Amino acid sequence: MQKPVCEPKRVPWIDRDQSILAFNERVLDWAARAEVPLLERLRYLCIVSSNLDEFFEVRAEPHLMAARARDHRGGCSVESFEALSGIAQTLVARQYAIYNDALTPAFARVGIRVLSHAERNASQRLWVKQFFAREVRPLLLPVALDPAHPFPQVANKSLNFIVRLSGADAFGRHNEIAIVKVPRVLPRLIRLPRHRAAADMLFVALSSVIRAHLSDMFPGRDVVQFSQFRLTRHTELAVDEGDVKDLRSALRQGLQHRPYGQAVRLEVSSGCTDHLTDFLLKQFDLPAGALYRVHGPVNLARLAQLIDLVDAPALCFPVYEPARPSQLVAGVSIFEQLRRSDILIHQPFESFDGVLDFLREAVHDPDVLAIRQTIYRTGADSALMDLLREAVRRGKEVMVVVELKARFDEEANINWAELLESIGAQVVYGVVGLKTHAKMMLITRREGRTLRLYGHLSTGNYNVRTARLYTDWSHLTADRALTADMASVFVHLAGQSRPARLRNMWMAPFQLQRQLLQKIEAAGDAAARGEGGRIVAKMNALTDDTLARALLRAGQKGARIDLIVRGACVLPAQVRGISDNIRVRSVIGRFLEHTRVFYFRCAGVEALYLSSADWMSRNMIGRIELAWPVTDPVQRQRIVDEDLVAYLHDGVDAWDMQSDGTYLRVHSGDGAQQYGAQAALMRRHTRRSNKPTGKP
Repeated sequence: MQKPVCEPKRVPWIDRDQSILAFNERVLDWAARAEVPLLERLRYLCIVSSNLDEFFEVRAEPHLMAARARDHRGGCSVESFEALSGIAQTLVARQYAIYNDALTPAFARVGIRVLSHAERNASQRLWVKQFFAREVRPLLLPVALDPAHPFPQVANKSLNFIVRLSGADAFGRHNEIAIVKVPRVLPRLIRLPRHRAAADMLFVALSSVIRAHLSDMFPGRDVVQFSQFRLTRHTELAVDEGDVKDLRSALRQGLQHRPYGQAVRLEVSSGCTDHLTDFLLKQFDLPAGALYRVHGPVNLARLAQLIDLVDAPALCFPVYEPARPSQLVAGVSIFEQLRRSDILIHQPFESFDGVLDFLREAVHDPDVLAIRQTIYRTGADSALMDLLREAVRRGKEVMVVVELKARFDEEANINWAELLESIGAQVVYGVVGLKTHAKMMLITRREGRTLRLYGHLSTGNYNVRTARLYTDWSHLTADRALTADMASVFVHLAGQSRPARLRNMWMAPFQLQRQLLQKIEAAGDAAARGEGGRIVAKMNALTDDTLARALLRAGQKGARIDLIVRGACVLPAQVRGISDNIRVRSVIGRFLEHTRVFYFRCAGVEALYLSSADWMSRNMIGRIELAWPVTDPVQRQRIVDEDLVAYLHDGVDAWDMQSDGTYLRVHSGDGAQQYGAQAALMRRHTRRSNKPTGKP
């Protein structure tokens, strides 16, 4: 008998922003693990710091504005601001506790130390003083505040010092506050020369160098109080696409103002006096809840420089070289291989070079006439973009859909767009009001008297660097139905015409959400009939209310649902009487989980889709996204084995959501050999060992 569906008001939905912070707590756990190599622990600490920066830059402003106005705005309020502030404060405190109490002593035990001024001996202090005078002091310009010298513009996430002075200035005035802005060009960590460090690797922080010589910048006056401080600003670019004639120019202009948006967070040294913090909070119009006192450098993310400065492979993960894609045969044309069967590449366990080889062959093949590609994130230095430039030089028709609004990659994408246009490529910017997030490449090749299409679809970006760090699926295909759909999507993106009816693909914002809802409902109905309904979905985030409610209904009808969600998830799991049949798992490993895989089984009939889209409202209605089926049973089983079964059995890097919305790290039973999905996949693709199979 079908279970009654609960009323929506009874569902204890999880707050999206709090869920994002909870994800960072899971990442931070890697920095606390003694079994993780030391420099990698530092790397995870820095990743969390960088993630928090982005959280405040993107997500904090609505809560802050609601708190300032003391009203409710779009789900934000004084209460939501205070709740997020409390969670973030706890997370930051744990960060610095790990850095000071665990990592710093551990580094000291292996001869790596970042010396404070008090820890430096006379010889080291002399070297630092000379370094300051030679490399730092010429770039600093202290500004003493008075009516003619207002508070200087402070850029987003820049290092600064606030100083309180006693005595009078050269003109007899008692202007007590001064600001010292620290240029970004200066390194945040400096290694002491070997003759000053004995056998150890010794470093000094730039903030410590400046702090030790602040008085040198104010001759005739005494520094009585000081603190380093760092301001985080809101950085979302607000561009009304319907009201601009040239989106590229508007975005480039907006990028110039991004470093000076609304202030949302103020970080100061733990010893900063109330007098100075009150002054800064008033200056930036911030409430006390936006103040973060830290026990160390105000920007932990910049400590990542230490990883590059220390040459100690033993303190890092063993180097992993991605395997050559198992389905690619060396020395045989990729086009010829694709005419026989599709090819899957599981990155980073298999090399992204397979995708580059596909494009490279197309660029150098005289029978290839045209190349079309979407560009979301490629990076500033891109081998793939170099290949597209070479294709233009060889006379091929190159059409690129560049997403100018890819957050924090806007400038790189604008530069690539201008460069490609300058050499004759056709560049378009997708559909007004929608981000083009779909990842696809389409090759048109003359074969005899016909033209044949070859395609590449991906869950990830065309970025060589992140392809070694993110887990993604690349799907190379010559399937006529899939490539015809891809051609229709490119026509839609270029001409903005009504998209043709797609035969195999689902495209947002048109069919994707509706088709997912139908699949979810079908699984629930099959379970209610006693025929068995199964859903396993792997993604980065699940925050779309419509899809979350559909999953809840399907689970209440009896469908077994496993959600492998790396980051934010608003759907509660294992709540008695509400979501008993739903499990939510997050896997945080050496590589960033990035694949989107959607598996449905109804009455024994399987369907599996790969996608560029997470289950978020913005992906369903605000972006051009694609999901496409993997119909070959062998290929489908491979994805099930490697990306679903493997992760559902992970007992090392997995976290399971509890009924109260918190996450508990999974541990294998006592005496059992622990199984980590990513480690197993690295071994599998390195040794080509036998692969376990099964149903998820």
